Amino acid sequence: MVKIWVVLSLMILLFPTLVSADCVDLERFTNWILETSHTLVFYAGARPLARLEIPNCEITPLSTIRLRTSYVCEEDEIIIDGVACHIITVEKLY
Repeated sequence: MVKIWVVLSLMILLFPTLVSADCVDLERFTNWILETSHTLVFYAGARPLARLEIPNCEITPLSTIRLRTSYVCEEDEIIIDGVACHIITVEKLY
């Protein structure tokens, strides 16, 4: 049993991306584009920063988007038209 914990601990230390959620810093975002009714792409000028998939909320081109924090991770919340929505996927595009 101790050997399993040692191996797991080493894997977490050596490969932290295997156990952590995807995150992105959107502090510099200047605009967003609706890719689908549940997917947003955030941009800094003309440069794409990230694609966020938000399956539990309907997004329209006129939606109001507000971030709770500038550093966004999977399972965080984003405010869409005044409603808290869970982000299911964060994909870095840079």
